[in-house]
Amino acid sequence: MYCKNCGHEVNDNAVICPNCGVATDNYMQAAKSNSAPAQKNTMALVGFILSFFMALPGLIISIIAYKNAKKPEFNGDGKSFALAGIIISAVSMGLSFIIGIIYSIVLFNFIMWIPTY
Repeated sequence: MYCKNCGHEVNDNAVICPNCGVATDNYMQAAKSNSAPAQKNTMALVGFILSFFMALPGLIISIIAYKNAKKPEFNGDGKSFALAGIIISAVSMGLSFIIGIIYSIVLFNFIMWIPTY
C-alpha cells in the first residue's frame, strides 16, 4: 500500500507511515477495535417503565438516564427511552394535578350544599 500523504510505499500492516508519520487506514481500524464497547443504559428502561406506575420516581430516574445517555461510555444508548419516560411522567403528573383540583372543587361544592342542622 502507498501513503496517502507522501506517496511512499508502506507495509500493508503499518498503522503509520515510516516516512512522514501520518496515520494509515489501518490506524483507524485498530483504534475502533481497541475501543471499549458502549455500556447499556438500563436506567432509561427502568425510568420508562416506572413512569407508567409512579410518575415522580419515573421522572427522576428518566432525567438521570437522559443525562447518562449523553456520556461517551453510553454512546447515546437509551436516550429515546429516557426522553419518553420524562414526557410520560410529566404528562401524568400534570393530569393528576388537574384532576386533583377538579375533584377538590367538586368536593367543596358538594360539602357546601349539605344542609347543617
